[in-house]
Amino acid sequence: MRKHAFQQLTWNALDAQALLHLIELARAEDLEGAGLLESFPYAMDVTCAAMLDAGVTGRARLVARQPMVLCGTRLVPLVLAAYGGDCDYMPRCDDGQVLDAGAVIGELSGDVVQMLQAERVLLNFVQKLSGIATLTSTYVKALDGTATRVLDTRKTTPGYRVLEKYATACGGGWNHRRGLYEWILVKDNHLSGSGAEEGARLAERVRRAKRRFPDLIVEVEVDRMDQIEPVMEAGADIIMLDNFETPSLREAVAQVGGRAITEASGGITLNRLPEIGRTGVDFVSCGATVHQSQWVDIGLDWGESPGQST
Repeated sequence: MRKHAFQQLTWNALDAQALLHLIELARAEDLEGAGLLESFPYAMDVTCAAMLDAGVTGRARLVARQPMVLCGTRLVPLVLAAYGGDCDYMPRCDDGQVLDAGAVIGELSGDVVQMLQAERVLLNFVQKLSGIATLTSTYVKALDGTATRVLDTRKTTPGYRVLEKYATACGGGWNHRRGLYEWILVKDNHLSGSGAEEGARLAERVRRAKRRFPDLIVEVEVDRMDQIEPVMEAGADIIMLDNFETPSLREAVAQVGGRAITEASGGITLNRLPEIGRTGVDFVSCGATVHQSQWVDIGLDWGESPGQST
């Protein structure tokens, strides 16, 4: 049996240029009104321009206001660099750490104007990603004592997919395919569209996919017990068991018998996870860890009041 393709994204796997592009988009919409047809007379932070002198320096701390799993702190230096690079960041915690309320995440020092301009974009990234990591960790804990692992999905914010999948990994979850390019996932719409929902025709479509891309993982979604054997005979690497009730899920896992990786999908709730884990299914995929997550509360606390020279 081929090794499963699920993974846990690390920071080093992310494309720095793509992240810088995303940061630049965030900076431009905040400072210049990017994305709007209307033009504005000042492409700048008019509040800082009116209130602060150039060259003022200061210090601030990123502080957790609630318990959380941290994610996004490695973006902080990249965000600061996009606003001029005259600020330093000293991390006190790293992505993936479990923090108590009051924990100091990191310390910023340098040009006050740049820190104030970068503050909201910086916090937006870290609060959003830490929210995903924190909720994911709750789903992971619900499966304690079982071998079942949590997977994310492609239900991600456009443009943020790799960061949201990275946040999932920081929370202890695993990443499903990152895009349509990565491996073959034959879902019910593919099968119904080709008239191959059962029997020999179903098996032939799976074999066809494996012949066309022999080097790729082939995963097939099934929603009935009688679909499992044709898919197995055709050599599928992963079986997605869609919307199976718990007794049927247990029976399906037993029928697969380790010949393929099993994945439960559909109808997944936090309360149901312990019983799903006891069925012996290998993975459970759920989009809620991303699209139902809430931003965590993180503050930027100033050690010296902005506007005072140091």
